[in-house]
Amino acid sequence: MPVTGNYKEADLVLLLKQRDRSAFDYLYEQYSGALYAVILNIITDRETASDILQDVFVKIWRQADQYDPAKGRLFTWMLNIARNASIDFTRGKQFKNSRKHLDISDTMGHLPENIPFDTDRIGIAGIVKRLPGEYGKLITLAYFRGYTHEEISKEENIPLGTVKTRIRKALIVLKQLL
Repeated sequence: MPVTGNYKEADLVLLLKQRDRSAFDYLYEQYSGALYAVILNIITDRETASDILQDVFVKIWRQADQYDPAKGRLFTWMLNIARNASIDFTRGKQFKNSRKHLDISDTMGHLPENIPFDTDRIGIAGIVKRLPGEYGKLITLAYFRGYTHEEISKEENIPLGTVKTRIRKALIVLKQLL
């Protein structure tokens, strides 16, 4: 059922802090699509992204009284909750184990057409595939999946210094390819 009404941000915040269900329904209807897009841009698995979106709205509902309008807009606050929840999920062991052996092509192109895509990455996946040896895998882990050098070292069972050297060399090769 569509939610009707048009709230000013201050009124919406006040109603949320008073645990008004219709205000929360309005908030979900107005912002769930944008927050889902942010989550999906980080997670890429639609089912997991939907689960995280639900968790994000539960957190928004429970922590509405912690929102401070002096620190920023309501949407920015909700966006930070969604982004942080997504990043926290990607840092979990279960997520890393499930993503460990995916090719970069498996992580690209899963976004629906109506979700904006980070245009800085367009074409980069193809260029990364052209990197020699393990360079492509290391760049994928570091820049597309957000692994730290230490995490890559553990995941790939490579000494930390070797990881750093290979990534540095891979970046030099990438620069030449670009």
